[in-house]
Amino acid sequence: MATIATTTLTVKSFAFKNNGFIPVQYTCDGANINPDLKIDDIPANTKSLAIIVDDPDAPNGMFCHWLVWDIPVKNNIITEKSVPGIQGRNSMHENKYFGPCPPSGIHHYHFRVYALDTKLSSLSPNTNRKGLLNAMEGHIISSGDLIGLYGR
Repeated sequence: MATIATTTLTVKSFAFKNNGFIPVQYTCDGANINPDLKIDDIPANTKSLAIIVDDPDAPNGMFCHWLVWDIPVKNNIITEKSVPGIQGRNSMHENKYFGPCPPSGIHHYHFRVYALDTKLSSLSPNTNRKGLLNAMEGHIISSGDLIGLYGR
C-alpha cells in the first residue's frame, strides 16, 4: 500500500534557498556539517519527524547523505551541526551527515522531511534509506522537500 501524505510541510534553510547553491561549509569540501532546516506546517497529530537527504544524480543511482528519525515535533528548527534524532546508515555506511560531494557536474540534493503519526524508536541505527522508507510506510501524514545544488 502506498503512503499518501495529506498535507505538505514547508522546508526552508537560512543557509540556502530552494534550488539554490549549498554553501561549501555544508559539503565534503568544507566543514561537512548539516545545514539548518526550518520546518513549518507540521500537522497537529504528528508524533515525530524524519529527514532523508539524498542525491538522485549520483553516478551509481540514489546516494543517501543523511538519515534521521524520531526527531521531536517541537524541533521545527534543526540547527546546523546537530543530531536532532536517531541517525541511520548513509551510503558511506556511517551514522552521520555526509555533505554533498559530487564527482563532477552540479547535483541536486533533496532535504526531505517527513511528519509521522508514530515514533520509530525500535528501528536499529543500522537501518539504511530503504529500511527507513519501509518503516515509514503507512505512517507519513505530511512531507516536504528543500532542494539544494552543489558542484565542484
